Amino acid sequence: MSYPNSAPRSSLETWRLLAFFGFVAMIFAIFGLRLFYLQVLEHENWLSQAEANRTEIISLPPQRGVIYDRNGVVLARNIASYNIVVVPASLPSDDGEIEEIIYALAKLTNQPVHLGSIDDPLIPCGTNLGVAEMIALQTSFSPYDPVSIQCNVSRELALAVKERAVDWPGVDVVVEPVREYPTGSITAAVIGYLGPIPAIQEAELRALGFMPNRDKVGYGGLELYFDELLRGTPGRRVVETDAGGQVLRDLEPPLDPVAGENIVLTIDARLQAAASAIIEEELGLWNAYFRDLPRSHMTSGVIIAMNPQTGELLAMVSWPTFENNRMTRFIPAYYYEQLLADATKPLVNHAAGAELPAGSVFKIVTAVGGLNEGIVTPQQIVRTPGSITVSQRFYEGEPGQNREFVDWNRAGFGQLNFYGGIANSSNVYFYKVGGGYEDEIPEGLGICRLGTYARALGYGQALGVELPYEVNGLVPDPTWKRLNQGENWSTGDTYITSVGQGYILSSPLQVLVSAATIANDGAQMRPTLLRQVVDGEGNIIQDFEPDLRWDITKDAIIEQYENPMGIGACRPTGEMTTVDPFVIQAVQQGMREAVTYGTLAERFANLTVAAAGKTGTAEYCDEVAAANNRCQYGAWPSHAWSVAYAPYDDPELAVVAFVYNGSEGSSVAGPILNRVIQAYFELKAIDTQLGRLD
Repeated sequence: MSYPNSAPRSSLETWRLLAFFGFVAMIFAIFGLRLFYLQVLEHENWLSQAEANRTEIISLPPQRGVIYDRNGVVLARNIASYNIVVVPASLPSDDGEIEEIIYALAKLTNQPVHLGSIDDPLIPCGTNLGVAEMIALQTSFSPYDPVSIQCNVSRELALAVKERAVDWPGVDVVVEPVREYPTGSITAAVIGYLGPIPAIQEAELRALGFMPNRDKVGYGGLELYFDELLRGTPGRRVVETDAGGQVLRDLEPPLDPVAGENIVLTIDARLQAAASAIIEEELGLWNAYFRDLPRSHMTSGVIIAMNPQTGELLAMVSWPTFENNRMTRFIPAYYYEQLLADATKPLVNHAAGAELPAGSVFKIVTAVGGLNEGIVTPQQIVRTPGSITVSQRFYEGEPGQNREFVDWNRAGFGQLNFYGGIANSSNVYFYKVGGGYEDEIPEGLGICRLGTYARALGYGQALGVELPYEVNGLVPDPTWKRLNQGENWSTGDTYITSVGQGYILSSPLQVLVSAATIANDGAQMRPTLLRQVVDGEGNIIQDFEPDLRWDITKDAIIEQYENPMGIGACRPTGEMTTVDPFVIQAVQQGMREAVTYGTLAERFANLTVAAAGKTGTAEYCDEVAAANNRCQYGAWPSHAWSVAYAPYDDPELAVVAFVYNGSEGSSVAGPILNRVIQAYFELKAIDTQLGRLD
């Protein structure tokens, strides 16, 4: 049957159908390509992100190494600190039970239930929030991690919380190590202290597994210098966590932390304690004596004791000091600011970190150079009146201007030979040796040769002791003065440098090393605080080996100059020389005579062991003196120095004492030396009787 009225299908309908299927195919192609890109090409990237979402790396803190003295006395160790914590996710589900726990915990720990608001920062162990606010904040961002409610609580309180923890789910006590310094302020300048990881080191230490809000680093002393050795290596756990941060399982075998190495120092804690008590007592007596006089007090001082044959530092006292035990958990801002504002700078180890005028102890340098260069002979008689007048010149050939240079003994010594010059510490004698004087000493040592002998004896450069911030000191020369002072070197500069005044600067450690070099017959040992490095089992990893810097009688380190006086600039010839051994012997004899009849005779009269030494008085003008209007020409304030070694024939101890604003070396620093030397030999006698000598 046919239907004449029916029409055929329109071609437009077919086109529309094809367009629809094409559009659908395109959509599926786009999705397919996107899926291919995400699941095939970007597979590794998304897989790693997925792994990161479900895995967490937990850093495990290492134990910091222990620091001992040479006899095994602990100077720095780790002790247990008890912290009360709450894990919000482990608290009961009932709000009433949670509230009961919070109130009971707050009452037991004597903390407020409510304080501050949840908009305040959450500080572990902080006092800005109540217990309820601390738990609420922790719940909001990391409920499975513990929040420290109170830290460093007593053992009794920790046990009380532990007992109640059975009925208080989510409440616990964790133990963490905290640094303790049993010798406290006595060794603080040497040992130093710890502090939080500074921002400049954060990225580096994070990469090694350390956590900025948990781990600490050295901030001073040996804690800083040996930080990398002491801090150890963190361990780690790679764990799987759920969306709330709860640990489900370990994905890898845990790596245990590696404890830091232990170090044994050359310091004898007994001698350190004795020296600390001696300087505090001596300065206290002098300050009481001068209490009613119009002068500033003796505010600080240094004592260093060393074995000149090995370089081992047996005691190093920088007084006043600070209490490093106050910085074990955190550094109190008020205390730290107080230390920074103190004009005596107690955070600075002045033994190696202070640059000071050396004064007459520097005459050891002038004596060695003058005798070795033939400026004088041991028996040559030199006239030593109370003062001399010389022509001060800035340029060669100029007439110059007369300038008077006075002796500390205004009456003068009359006549002295080399030994008497050292024993009596005559300024005039060493003026003439250093700068020359008329026909008596036609050519002095000169600033160029003074400089090379000073550097050979340990001045003008860091000595390499294991302490941060060791200073170089300053051995000036004409070039330095022209660059820094804007004028030429003068002959007057040479005269005052010859007696350790003017621009010369040194640390107490450099003064000690110069005298120890003489005591050790010219062999200069590098001063050291490190005796051994040992592991946790007591096995020696690194043992002490004396480090000879040089022997000035054998190693040619003394420069020769075309123009020793240094007019314009020092011009070295390139030739080098040594010090004749007889020069060292002559200086030793002069220092011995300082004890038998010279400047130290009265102070060392009761000393039973033969000693040799040198006193020093160094005029100065610093910010403190200027603020007190004490920088008056002809009446400058002065520091007190003394250095000595014993026994004279076979030295095993060299000691330096420095007293800021001490006025006179013999009367103030001399008795300190005497008492320290006596303390050393008394301790040695005790060790001998007990059979404890090395």
